[in-house]
Amino acid sequence: MTEAELLPIRAALDAGDFVRAQKLLAGLSSAPLSPDLLELRAQAAYGAGDLEGTLAAYGDLYHLHLADGRTHEAAFAAVMVGMYLMMDTGLMATVRAWLSRAERLVADAPDSPVWAWLAAVRTYERLMCGDMPGTGQWARRAMDGGQRHGLVPPSIIGQVALARVHIHDGELDEGLSELDDVAVELSAGNLDPLTTGQMWCELICAMQWIGQHDRAEEWTEAMERWRQGAAFGGLHGRCRVHQAEIMRLRGPCDAAEQEALRACEELRPWMRREYGWPLTELGNARLRKGDFAGAEEAFLAAHQNAWLPQPGLALLRLAQGRVDEALSMIKSALEHPFDVPSKERPPSGGLQRAPLRDAQVVISLAAGDEDSARAAAADLAEIARMYRSRTLQNSALAAKGRLALHDGQGSEAIRLLSEAVMEWVSLRMPFEAANLRVELAAAHRAAGDDKAAELELDAACRALEELNAAPWAELAREQVPVTPSRQDTEPERCVFCREGDMRTATFRGTTVHLKDLKGMRYLERLLAEPGREFHVLDLVSVERGALPVGTASDAPHVDAQCGLEVFDSKAREAYRQRLAETEEDIAEAEANNDFHRAELARADRQFLVDELRRGVGLNGRARTVGNGVERARTSTTRSLRYALERIARHHPSLGEHLERTIRTGTYFAYEPDPRAPVDWKT
Repeated sequence: MTEAELLPIRAALDAGDFVRAQKLLAGLSSAPLSPDLLELRAQAAYGAGDLEGTLAAYGDLYHLHLADGRTHEAAFAAVMVGMYLMMDTGLMATVRAWLSRAERLVADAPDSPVWAWLAAVRTYERLMCGDMPGTGQWARRAMDGGQRHGLVPPSIIGQVALARVHIHDGELDEGLSELDDVAVELSAGNLDPLTTGQMWCELICAMQWIGQHDRAEEWTEAMERWRQGAAFGGLHGRCRVHQAEIMRLRGPCDAAEQEALRACEELRPWMRREYGWPLTELGNARLRKGDFAGAEEAFLAAHQNAWLPQPGLALLRLAQGRVDEALSMIKSALEHPFDVPSKERPPSGGLQRAPLRDAQVVISLAAGDEDSARAAAADLAEIARMYRSRTLQNSALAAKGRLALHDGQGSEAIRLLSEAVMEWVSLRMPFEAANLRVELAAAHRAAGDDKAAELELDAACRALEELNAAPWAELAREQVPVTPSRQDTEPERCVFCREGDMRTATFRGTTVHLKDLKGMRYLERLLAEPGREFHVLDLVSVERGALPVGTASDAPHVDAQCGLEVFDSKAREAYRQRLAETEEDIAEAEANNDFHRAELARADRQFLVDELRRGVGLNGRARTVGNGVERARTSTTRSLRYALERIARHHPSLGEHLERTIRTGTYFAYEPDPRAPVDWKT
């Protein structure tokens, strides 16, 4: 194989045209295998979204070098297999199996450049398994080896990991300074695209750990700029999750939900153990919208993927009125910490506990468990003192205010809660500010100041409605009811009727005539029964005439199955190979009496066995799953949103009313303000 024959493939890869690179490689399928050809095949496969193709190519490269006696080259190929497995599968036992092969091949060459790369991968294997001292040791070795051999990526990888160790250990100034230096390097474009994407992701994760959302947002924007035309493999999806996290904090959450959905779609072929991460973010976005059914769907899917979707799921249970279940969930999450290998969440310590403690204060007070609430608030205050993050400090302040309200300390509760509300506003976290404002309203009500209570409650509900979170506004009004002297108002008589292919809409004395659309037929169904939740498939059935208007249903009426395989044959074979590698790691761990490592490997083995069982049915036939619900959800939401835009264009006040009161998701609903009732003729 000549360099001239490989040149067009290299050019296609440099241009990011991975499909063309694969086509050119396919034309060389009859050519004898060479190291250069296999390496190009691995790079093209990864860029085109074929993780297993990448692993197979590097595996073939390892065996080719080994057969020809090129032990150092074989060791490097083994490290590459371990690196890609670590980045995209989270199966640490298989990572360790490949790294052990590499170590054995270069054991007699401690100064080999392979050790720099091997140390970099070991660093993150240790980080994802929660071994922070081990992470620091391997990070320093990666930095030293990278600098000694002029290898920038291992050195940068080690530097970022060491910074995260410093942050985890409370050495914030040192850790943040190191990350700032890396951000300068990344912004200058001095690294290859893969390392650049990985390290931007790492920087953002570190900021999310400590709640420094301003810096996380700045780096997310930088990663987004880099992503356009540069990201490949699973990096696209990871970028989207980080973007969704920021969108959720800034609100409204419609865009965050869509970004999280796209992330789930893009990451499913890549992630194994960590797929619960984007699913949990999807649940968090839906929870903030008040789409409780959609949030539950996402959180339970995350749980089925062996991910701990807390505190989101516990807060959902609280919103649903299932207080005892919420309390049990949050206690269990604290007693049995998250242990799936991941770099997205703090592996241990105060940073891991902080979001759980924040939720525990709220849930415990609702459940009447004062002791747990006080212990959680005290721990949260200690965590905030250690990490000096404004977000953590304000969470601790809010917890203190909630306890003061519970203890009947009216003036102190008002002072603390007012200060915390203003800080959430300053931090540009409007949902947190609005939710806490509800408790501030309760504090004013308890102090006998009904006018101040009404003012705060109205501000909170308006903010929640602007965030497209109307169900939370309704819960707020239930939590802090209006004063008894307030009189009920007569419902406004409005019209939304179809006449042929036209529709008449009357609202607040103004009548318009609009062309009928599919989305308006969905809207008509919602307006006919305010407050009722309709499953998206029921709406589709009504619109198609398969289910008469007014028919009650407890289950969807449209076939939600689409006959897609859970895994194709190639993926099932890859899982079996990972299983063999996991057995290799277990055997080595047991031979070395490393019982903790063996336990982690057995957890990986069980995960793989469960996945294979999920993907294989009777007699080895592939199982199929449906995504019809999600397709219907997306299509129906799009049609309804288009109809609302048309209405708003011709009748702005009606458009504004519907924007505040229509909730979408897996379940759709029309939820008007009970203080301003509307009686629709449809």
